[in-house]
Amino acid sequence: MKFSFEKTFKSGLLAAALILSSSLIAQTDSTEMDLLSLLGEDEEINYTSATFKSTRNINGHTVENVAGGVLDFRISHRFGFINTGAYELFGLDGATIRLGLEYGITDRLMVGFGRSSYNKAFDSFIKYKVLRQSSGKKNMPITLSVFSTIVCNSIKWAEPERENFFSSRLFYAHQIIIGRKFNNDLSLQLSPTMVHRNMVPTKEDKNDVYAIGGLGRYKLNQRLSINAEYFYVLPNQLSDEYTNSLSVGVDIETGGHVFQLHFTNSTSMTEPGFITENVGMWKQGDIHFGFNVSRVFTIVRKKEAKDW
Repeated sequence: MKFSFEKTFKSGLLAAALILSSSLIAQTDSTEMDLLSLLGEDEEINYTSATFKSTRNINGHTVENVAGGVLDFRISHRFGFINTGAYELFGLDGATIRLGLEYGITDRLMVGFGRSSYNKAFDSFIKYKVLRQSSGKKNMPITLSVFSTIVCNSIKWAEPERENFFSSRLFYAHQIIIGRKFNNDLSLQLSPTMVHRNMVPTKEDKNDVYAIGGLGRYKLNQRLSINAEYFYVLPNQLSDEYTNSLSVGVDIETGGHVFQLHFTNSTSMTEPGFITENVGMWKQGDIHFGFNVSRVFTIVRKKEAKDW
């Protein structure tokens, strides 16, 4: 076989061209990735978690939801007013209780059902998380949820001899819940609220009542926080006997349980009740000591639950 300088030169030139083009392609890809990185294309979205420890701060709902596929069994308990004195063991002889089940259809959508001894009321609700506080690729300064509940008072009619309508037992409440976690310790929330009552006790009381709730949480350590909330009812909507709801307490987390211990002037544990039917006055000692206990159970595993 004869040696051909021209053929060998052409083969070498072709190999060099292939190597050079591969190097240029790799360098171009690397440059594009660097540019995309500078533009933030590969930046992740960091969603804020645990703005509040529970779906309720004390009485009021928070921006938190039960996770998708998770069932939350809740026991809410209020002893009687402290100012009832030693004969009633400062309220411990009396009690109001609500038992509830809450389920996360998705991480953003949850529903719930409960029954209270106060007015023997049944309630159900739905809550959807519209916006989620986040940083990184998507910067959202707040978490925003919408909440609606219907409450049915099942107590016996005060005047059974007259014509009574089932619709008179129904109460509704709607909220826009706006919360922000400012740092690892402090979270605050506003809850503009509208309560509709099909039947009101006096002519002074409005069927539609507007209020705004302010809720706060300050974390002391990984398992303990202090909570407070206040619901202000706008003037000239309720008769003078009714007062605004004020509550303070602590959250204690122990594994799958969350214990909430608190003091409140509200007997009812549903929005129409503690916003429009509240009669307790702190300065007169109309204060309940109470607690909420939450226990969660995983019904559907995370990979099976869908997020909307």
